Amino acid sequence: MAFNHLTAGVHDALVPLSVTPVTHSVPMAKNHRSDRSLAGPESRPDPGTVLGRLASGPSRASRITHTEHLPPREGRHAVWPDRIRSEVIAAVQACGIQHPWAHQARAAEHALDGDSVVVATGTASGKSLAYLVPVLSTLLDGSEAPNGRGATALYLAPTKALAADQCRSVKELSQTLGNAVRPAVYDGDTPFEEREWVRQYANYVLTNPDMLHRGILPSHPRWSSFLKSLKYVVIDECHTYRGVFGSHVAQVLRRLRRLCARYGASPVFLLASATAAEPSVAARRLTGLPVVEVADDASPRGELVFALWEPPLTEMQGEKGAPVRRTATAETADLLTDLAVQGVRSVAFVRSRRGAELIAVIAQERLAEVDRSLARRVAAYRGGYLPEERRALEQALHSGELLGLAATTALELGIDVSGLDAVVIAGYPGTRASLWQQAGRAGRSGQGALAVLVARDDPLDTFLVHHPEALFDQPVESTVLDPDNPYVLAPHLCAAAAELPLTDEDFALFGPACEDLLPQLEAAKLLRRRTKAWHWTRRERAADLTDIRGGGGRPVQVVESGTGRLLGTVDEGAAHTAVHEGAVHLHQGRTYLVRSLDLDDSVALVEQAGPSYSTVARDTTSIAVLETDTEIPWGSGRLCYGSVEVTNQVVSFLRRRLITGEVLGETKLDLPPRTLRTRAVWWTVTEDQLDEARINPEILGGALHAAEHASIGMLPLFATCDRWDIGGVSVPLHPDTLLPTVFVYDGHPGGAGFAERAFHTARAWLTATRQAIASCECEAGCPSCIQSPKCGNGNDPLHKRGAVRLLTVLLREAPEEKPADADAVPDAPDAPDAPEDRAGAEPAAEAPQDQAATEPPADTPKEMAGPEPVTGATPAAPAPQAPPVP
Repeated sequence: MAFNHLTAGVHDALVPLSVTPVTHSVPMAKNHRSDRSLAGPESRPDPGTVLGRLASGPSRASRITHTEHLPPREGRHAVWPDRIRSEVIAAVQACGIQHPWAHQARAAEHALDGDSVVVATGTASGKSLAYLVPVLSTLLDGSEAPNGRGATALYLAPTKALAADQCRSVKELSQTLGNAVRPAVYDGDTPFEEREWVRQYANYVLTNPDMLHRGILPSHPRWSSFLKSLKYVVIDECHTYRGVFGSHVAQVLRRLRRLCARYGASPVFLLASATAAEPSVAARRLTGLPVVEVADDASPRGELVFALWEPPLTEMQGEKGAPVRRTATAETADLLTDLAVQGVRSVAFVRSRRGAELIAVIAQERLAEVDRSLARRVAAYRGGYLPEERRALEQALHSGELLGLAATTALELGIDVSGLDAVVIAGYPGTRASLWQQAGRAGRSGQGALAVLVARDDPLDTFLVHHPEALFDQPVESTVLDPDNPYVLAPHLCAAAAELPLTDEDFALFGPACEDLLPQLEAAKLLRRRTKAWHWTRRERAADLTDIRGGGGRPVQVVESGTGRLLGTVDEGAAHTAVHEGAVHLHQGRTYLVRSLDLDDSVALVEQAGPSYSTVARDTTSIAVLETDTEIPWGSGRLCYGSVEVTNQVVSFLRRRLITGEVLGETKLDLPPRTLRTRAVWWTVTEDQLDEARINPEILGGALHAAEHASIGMLPLFATCDRWDIGGVSVPLHPDTLLPTVFVYDGHPGGAGFAERAFHTARAWLTATRQAIASCECEAGCPSCIQSPKCGNGNDPLHKRGAVRLLTVLLREAPEEKPADADAVPDAPDAPDAPEDRAGAEPAAEAPQDQAATEPPADTPKEMAGPEPVTGATPAAPAPQAPPVP
């Protein structure tokens, strides 16, 4: 199958678009959406027509830099394995599905054979049915046991919303099976009076890794009858388990396997992911077991039109006179408004909670000017809402009451939102996997669909909308996780010992680092060795030592001061930036001002207000090298990888005018510093290299700073990270290296694998960084190339041309051997030099950044929330330290 690039004039609806003709086809990565059946063109708006209407306004057509066309695809049927119970097949057929797709039948066969299997096919390709059919058949067999529960299954979803959605689907599918299948959700929202019934009688329990970690495993004696009959563990949306979160989940699953073995069970793991590279390798790292891969998608797919959209330049000027583009937030709000007016059911994905609220508010105001009734049909959906608020929004979306939704990635995962016609993505979501996952939310009933990626004003987004081959010609990324990270492993060894004393036989299960960590935990008086086993020694719950989402600490409660009403929560790691004194806080379309933040009691008091500005925190960062693990020469400079300690402190916040982003003022803050021991990649340059690049002392700091900003912005193209997962520091003379040095570090204790990936792909990564800077049309730097929304130094100093020359010299002397994926990005053209601008000149006003881009991505309901990083001198997420390990 291939992508067919639409040429100008091929489709009548696209005639107004100024799309550069492309006449060839390119290979399609195995990561695209597909659906159960193809529908007639009259049932929904044609995606090309919808896009044509969006592009018909003044100057709209020129904003589309590329249009990709994914044609429909026919499906391939098969038959269910003959070991599937006839009652289950009849139940499936009663839902209108007469025959499975070939990949569904193959996955079911592996499951029945006792092989753990990962199904990595397109969005809406029927992965749920692929694992549900063998699971239901086995549960039906188990219902004939004397106790009625001879077989059980556990379903893990990354969000509560997805688990609730899947429970509804299971109940609908198993209606004809009577009481033989008893599904139940077990999460933080489950009433306490229902929990005992779930433990004793449910045979299909749907939960999330957090509840497994904190609730089920520590109380395993109460779950003994369920665990001893456990036949299957379903892990849905497994591509979300990456980085530190994925590493934690990997250890939680090892603890589950250990307890299952204690009760005589050895469950088969069934994993599903719409988008994954090397899915069997990632699944094996996640589960610790051999996993068979099913990746040949046999389902049909409707037409997909995918447009890359770059907001226009405004008349405003940013720092140093930099040109400023209209924000992706404002542009997305306009598109969501236009789609709602057309009656096109749409969702806009936004990277931050604040961005979701802003887009919904702006769209509602503009729709009210057209038709007051339309304003009520657009809403925001994000993490931090109370459970009843989330459920109400999900029901309104299912019923069609809502026409448009501005959502964080809490809705990206496989919640059934069938009926959507279009998806607008406000800013590149960080990985190609997430991009295709979000795009696949539309057209889920086999209809044609429209997806629009609206670029933020930053280096990576600008690079991608002008280099569509980096999106459409490349497969999705490899999932990065490191279960052996000692900061991850240590608390899980404590939790495992509290569940069941650890012995030497557990070393193989928990990995090679286990043997070295246990004596350290013993020395820290967390574990005690008695005879041949290690025991948990404290009265506290060992499972409370770590938050597997990386948030750390208890969430900060956001309370309305006048009424005492709880509005929601903010993760402890985000409190310094999100709810500091004076911060603007948005909730359900209402604006509040934070009057006080009590870190000791974890409470932020707010009152409703109507300020005409938003707030953005600023911070400072310093870094020290603890240990260099490996280094390689790049000419006379060095590329290094090792351990560092980062000290970060939020020092102030900016007030910026809504929509335009104009800086109105800065207010100092008095918050405590935070330290982080993590992993980093860094590169040094020598005096000879500086001379060759014509970098004098006056512009050295600006050149290093600019290269640091751009490299952080480009790393998500090479590792499954977000720019908010990583941080950076550049120093003209670092005390540990005694040379000019640029650091990029993981924003999690012990590292998350991102810096290591950067080290191994450094040539391609820095080549793309240089190209992104050199190809930008601005004179001295702008948000599209070297300015950062996170910079605690106010994006000063920065020197664009110096950064290009410095990277050119560095790359010229890089080792000849290319990493395997170095060819993913073409070599950058040389950029003409511009007149030197003076480092150290008076800084201009803060450039108006995208409202959504100035916050870290908030993709979660409460149970999924990871750290929301502080903003500033390119910091990463503050994250808690693990139990003290010497």
